[in-house]
Amino acid sequence: MAEEKSGPYEDIMKELEETLAKLKCPGWAHAPHPADVIIVARGRSLEEAFEQAALGVYEVMTDTSRVEPREERVVEETGEDLYQLLYKWIDGLLFYTDSEGLVFSRFKVEPIERLEEDSYRLRGHAWGEQFSPEKHPHRTIVKAMTYAMMEILKENGCWRVQFVVDI
Repeated sequence: MAEEKSGPYEDIMKELEETLAKLKCPGWAHAPHPADVIIVARGRSLEEAFEQAALGVYEVMTDTSRVEPREERVVEETGEDLYQLLYKWIDGLLFYTDSEGLVFSRFKVEPIERLEEDSYRLRGHAWGEQFSPEKHPHRTIVKAMTYAMMEILKENGCWRVQFVVDI
């Protein structure tokens, strides 16, 4: 039996590489995935990359340019590492969407602190408003944050974060 030279994983990686080649710093993009959405974000700082990642998540759900920054919510989290911190940041934002019906369009992450016990602390702000079908186009519901394909790295003077959200 001949070995398959190209499969779904290779196709995902090829399209992800193409997406990354076009992504500016700062910025975000969605990369194709067979069942979910890959969020890729870049920032001049790690905090800016986290902000861009959050914007990318909310663009899955609606057109964030139509979301007014009327209400502020604060997400404060600690994580054992930056991966857990990114997970908790996005998960914390999704909590407000699930519990209060909020969608966000503006984000600000304060400087991420490294704590003595090799963990990290994040305090981030999100501004948005209640989702309204008359005002906000309904796209796809983001059910959850995942660790799938998660990466956090600095390349070419720019931070890049990526992960898959479950839709």
